[in-house]
Parts: sequence; C-alpha cells; structure tokens
Amino acid sequence: MEFKLKTEFIELDNVLKALHLVVNGAEAKQQIQAGAVSVNGAVESRVRRKLRAGDSVEFGGQKIDIVA
Repeated sequence: MEFKLKTEFIELDNVLKALHLVVNGAEAKQQIQAGAVSVNGAVESRVRRKLRAGDSVEFGGQKIDIVA
C-alpha cells in the first residue's frame, strides 16, 4: 500500500488515521505507544514521528510506503 504525501511530511498517527487503519487519534496513539507500529524496520513509539518520502510503516500486517 502507498501513501502519497501532499506536503513535506506527515505525522505517524495521521497516516494510520488517513488510511483508516485505526478508528481515531486515541487508538493510533495507543497502538503506537504499545509498540505495534514499525517505521523503517524498527519499532516506533513516537506518536508524532515525521514521515517523509522513502519511509515505510508496518502495522497490523500492512506495509505502507510513503511516496512523494
């Protein structure tokens, strides 16, 4: 799956919400802080982690490539 950036970056919680992988921001925050999300192959616990083109996110069996 791909997520096309409209700006320079997007925050991690907003990607999960935009792709409807979570119901709301509270669930996104909970999943990220629980260690359920990886960015570029490493577990990421920062809810507002800035994602840029070339980054990849893994969550719930889905791989999301961030593209420009």
